[in-house]
Amino acid sequence: MKLLRSERFPAFLLLGAAALGLIIANLPFGGEVISWSHIEIGVPGLELSISHWVADLLLAVFFFGVAVELQFELTRGQLNSVAKAIRPAIAAVGGVIVPIIIFLLIAGRGESASGWPIPTATDIAFALGVLAMFGKGLPKGVRIFLLALAIIDDIVGIVFIAVLFATDLDFGMMLAGVACVAVFAIVSRLDLPTAIRLPILIALAIAAWVFVFQSGVHATIAGVALGLVIRQDAGMSARHALEPWINAVILPIFAFFSALVAIPQVAIDELSPALWAIVVALPVGKLIGITLSLLLSRLAYSDATVADEAVLGVLIGSLISLVLSAILVPLRARHHRRLAAHT
Repeated sequence: MKLLRSERFPAFLLLGAAALGLIIANLPFGGEVISWSHIEIGVPGLELSISHWVADLLLAVFFFGVAVELQFELTRGQLNSVAKAIRPAIAAVGGVIVPIIIFLLIAGRGESASGWPIPTATDIAFALGVLAMFGKGLPKGVRIFLLALAIIDDIVGIVFIAVLFATDLDFGMMLAGVACVAVFAIVSRLDLPTAIRLPILIALAIAAWVFVFQSGVHATIAGVALGLVIRQDAGMSARHALEPWINAVILPIFAFFSALVAIPQVAIDELSPALWAIVVALPVGKLIGITLSLLLSRLAYSDATVADEAVLGVLIGSLISLVLSAILVPLRARHHRRLAAHT
């Protein structure tokens, strides 16, 4: 379990799963695997494809963990005052605006332009994994700064999902979801035996997810809301228990299914402008980033071919980012080790 709670190993799993998905999708039997991922399963009213179950349900668990950490940072951690939050906030704003500008300059107008949120996200697990792999000797403040920046970026990505990709809103279902979240918050604060409280919280969480899904808002928002309102000590305990599962199962499965796309058999000049816009905007605007960008690339485009090319753009851009970080981070780390040796 210690390995799965580390920063380095989960980053390898995430990248490895994405690479595996891309490889399998382009093998002779790749088409069958892609078709299998689109098979719909579930109960009446909740019949989703396997890939959508992964993106809508499993990823809600990931966002729950992110939101619990965010709640802690806002109240007792690195973002609990304006002075602490202002620098990473400024960096995060720049890291959102610059990729959007670059993306729109390359993608131009038309359908490709709708993917502008894709290169704005930074993934915490991947970012800290890069520091763990290449950043020996860097000041501790670098990790804290990056963590704060990535959390703020996650807030932006979550807002994009909630505002930009909501369809056919059902306000009755939305209110029911809000009610479940409110009751969840209350129950988490009641002095009940764990054997009684835990099943109630799980049932309320499932109900909240179902109602949010039915409301037309992306269902991962339910995970965010639940993570923000849960009693902090209970939330941190839940996050600790879920962390190995998130790192070893949820994120790799999501990365695998997201990268399960066939490389287009077309000339380079026939590829969508969205691919080239992401390839450039992601590494320029973000030195490191993959998870939220993969989700946003699936939400931004209704055309399956353009969505697949957007995913390829995320993977290529992230690979470029990894190479750049593998060069730049060790150089900075070596500089700080030299400074430490002379003091």
